Amino acid sequence: MLKFLALAQAVSRHVNDGDTVALEGFTHLIPFAAAHEIARQRKRNLTLVRMTPDLIYDQLIGVGCASKLIFSWGGNPGVGSLHRFRDAVERGWPVPLQIEEHSHAAMAAAYAAGASNLPFAMLRGYIGSDLIQHNPHIKEVVCPFTGEALAAVPALRPDVAIVHAQQANRAGDVLIHGIVGVQKEAILSASRAIVTVEEIVDEFSHPPNSVVIPNWVLDAVCVAPGGAKPSYAHGYYERDNAFYIEWDKISRDRDRFLAWMEANVLKAEAHV
Repeated sequence: MLKFLALAQAVSRHVNDGDTVALEGFTHLIPFAAAHEIARQRKRNLTLVRMTPDLIYDQLIGVGCASKLIFSWGGNPGVGSLHRFRDAVERGWPVPLQIEEHSHAAMAAAYAAGASNLPFAMLRGYIGSDLIQHNPHIKEVVCPFTGEALAAVPALRPDVAIVHAQQANRAGDVLIHGIVGVQKEAILSASRAIVTVEEIVDEFSHPPNSVVIPNWVLDAVCVAPGGAKPSYAHGYYERDNAFYIEWDKISRDRDRFLAWMEANVLKAEAHV
């Protein structure tokens, strides 16, 4: 049953050590506040799932929350490499990190398959790609009608999906508008779902290119103004491009990274 909760309560109640956790949001509405709460609560041995794991997962990996990453294209959109991600893969710091890499199309299809309660997703991707040689979870199936060879990947079914949105109404329905990624599919594919929102409103205005996620598929809605910063929330605030560039310097050095996380995340005030 849906509950309006403080973010700290929602994470404590619904995110467990060893869970598979998807924190989704494409370009904007990236759920940084929720990720920071996971870091503050020292969740461990998580399998993190995300299309384009940028700074949000660099931070979680760097403080030792993750043991595996399922992803497509990992990088800092302002600069390039994710240094904490690379350090974990290449040197096992702070803990070793397994990786399972896919294409964007395969990740989107896998979420849709999970949301549809199907065992796997099919696509015409991976032709000419060497990912097939490095990812044993990419298989080939033959269409029973045409004989065409297609790629297949396992459905994504996270234990927990977390997204950020602009608004929730007082019934707990959630409105996302602007660039819509795989948030809906991630929520529907997961066993438990948490949404952070900028505000609670009496009625939605239903702007163009919007999605309403009904309250009956959610476990917790948490009011977290600014919960997507330093990414942006369409209609609320802009992306902090300067911080994305600065992150390259912060994250290159282990000690500087840990000092920044301690001061700005681990000891920061939670959304309550």
